[in-house]
Parts: sequence; structure tokens; C-alpha cells
Amino acid sequence: MSNQLDFVVPGPLEQLTGGYVYDAHMVGGLRDLGWTVRVHNLEGRFPDVDAVGRRALAEGLASIPDDARVLVDGLAMGGSPEPVEAHARRLRLIALVHHPLADETGLSGADRLRLAATERRALAGCVGVVVSSAFTARALAAYGVPAGRVRVVIPGTEPASPAHGPPDGHPPVLLCVASLTPRKGHDLLVAALAQVRDLRWTCVCAGSPDRDPAHADVVRRMVAEAGLSDRVRLVGEREGEALEALYRGASLFVLASHHEGYGMALADALARGLPVVSTTAGAIPFTVPADTGLLVAPGDPTAFAGALRTMLGPSGAAARARCSEAARRYAAALPTWADSARAFAAAIDELTAEVAR
Repeated sequence: MSNQLDFVVPGPLEQLTGGYVYDAHMVGGLRDLGWTVRVHNLEGRFPDVDAVGRRALAEGLASIPDDARVLVDGLAMGGSPEPVEAHARRLRLIALVHHPLADETGLSGADRLRLAATERRALAGCVGVVVSSAFTARALAAYGVPAGRVRVVIPGTEPASPAHGPPDGHPPVLLCVASLTPRKGHDLLVAALAQVRDLRWTCVCAGSPDRDPAHADVVRRMVAEAGLSDRVRLVGEREGEALEALYRGASLFVLASHHEGYGMALADALARGLPVVSTTAGAIPFTVPADTGLLVAPGDPTAFAGALRTMLGPSGAAARARCSEAARRYAAALPTWADSARAFAAAIDELTAEVAR
């Protein structure tokens, strides 16, 4: 079987979200394995697709020759099943689902139902689906996807130097790495931090404010109204050495997310020996073992504040040390991105082997 793949993704592949980082690593990893990968960057708006996006997906699929293996990021096709249906018999289509679109936070009931229906149609036109966690694989049963047509390829996590935290005498540093969107729960994080203002800490939130500017404004306003502007820093997107420096200087990783299809930033934190305070939403309990941090119910800032108090209070240093040791042990067994790319290649081969035309 020829190692060729057309990879369809909405917008530039270089965007700094977990889904795009995963996609970029898979493209690079497949090429390192000798695959020929042609990336189709679609213009337009997704997943609430506009006319430009629908046309871009249709034209992109139409440009691909018969019987080609085509992987489409679910963000591109979940809201626009018609082009997928039009080419399903001609192409060997595989969906890459980071999490079902209807699980996004902040959707109206009508939008949730609409996206669930369109994504079900799009997935029906695919020979298989690749997901980033066993949790998401199970969720696809509700979309009519047989378990035999699903492959799990969890993201890679590269070995990293242990975080050393702030200098002696400085308060613990909390780090959150996530775009400022409703699903990531920054508003809940700020509400929880306001409840532990009596403890010593500072918090750095690294993530783009541009994906949902209105929500980012809400978070900024909450920080100011809570009187936390001198303790909570919203520093925007960080990558490379700038992001690495934030991890090195942190004492605790925090994420009040409403849903995660895997939680790559959480795994990256564990790789650096950072204890975690997060939620039980989505795949997070599968990504963060119980002895590496504290997980609470999503949407409950008081419970989140209680977990923070445990990690920052009088016995907090000892609790963080125990979780840090467990995090390093666990992360040592996680796959690298090269491992994940090999698993990804195998998944594509398996899902398309029986439908060669």
C-alpha cells in the first residue's frame, strides 16, 4: 500500500491549540516515516461553517484523485457533511475527532442538536475514525460509529526537565496553559482563586485571547473586579522557550476545563513533574492519574477552590511533592510524538486496508 495521505484541516496548521498541535505533529511524524503527506488548508469558518468554508471543503475533496486516503480533521467536516457524503464512495475518508463538536461549551440546545446530527452524517461517510483518547472512542458509539472502525492514538509527550518553581521565598506559581474560551473554564478558575485570596500564590494564564474575544473580556473583567490584577497575569499565547520558561517556574498546573478530549497541556505538565488541579470533565481522569493531583467536578468553583487550598495551604508543599513524584513516574511511560506517529500510520493502514477499490 502506498504511503500517501491527503490531510484536510481548517485554516493554518501552525495554530497553537491542542488539536492543531496534534495535527502538525502527525503530519511531521508521518513524513519522517517516509510518507508523502499533502496538507489542504481550508479557508472559511468552522465548525459553524460559512459558505466559504463549505465551498473550500467541497473543492478540496474534489481535487483529490479517486481511491486516495484522505484524513479530515473533524473540525472541518463535522458541521458540513454534504461534501463528505458526495465523495464517500470515491475516496477512502478517515475522520480525526479530537472531541465531538456538540461537546463544546457554550452552545445553545439547538446548536448542540444540529452539530450532533451533522457530525453523525459526516462520520457515516468515513471508513474509520482516529481519536486521541479511549474516552472519545467510547463517546462515538452515540454517533453510530462501530467500535471496530475506531482507532485510539493518544498524543505524544516529550521528556522534559523538571519544573523547579519560583525562587525561595516567593509564593507558589500556578500555571494554566489554554486558550481563553468558555470550555477551558478561566472564569471558574478566577472565581476559585478569589476564594483562596488569603493564601500565598500567583497565577499565570498562557493562551490566546483571540479565539473568543468576548469571553476573554469577561475573564479580564472578573480578574479586575475580584481585585486580583496584581496576582493573576493573562500573558497571551506562548510557545517554544517562552512557554518552557513558564513551565519551569511553576509550582502547580491548573485547568478548570468543562471538557477535554485528552488534555495535552495536562500531560505536558505531568512530564515536568507538576502536580495538577483540574476537573473530572471528559478524558481528564484518563490523562491525570489520581495520585498526580486533585480532580473535582467541572463547573464548581468552590470545589476547585477547596482543591487549591489543599495544594497551597499549610500542608501544601508536602502534597505537591508527593504528586510531583507520581507525575514524573507516570510521564516516563507516556509515548513520544514519534511513537504516536507510528501508531497513527498503523491506524490509517488498518482502517483503509479493507476498502481499497
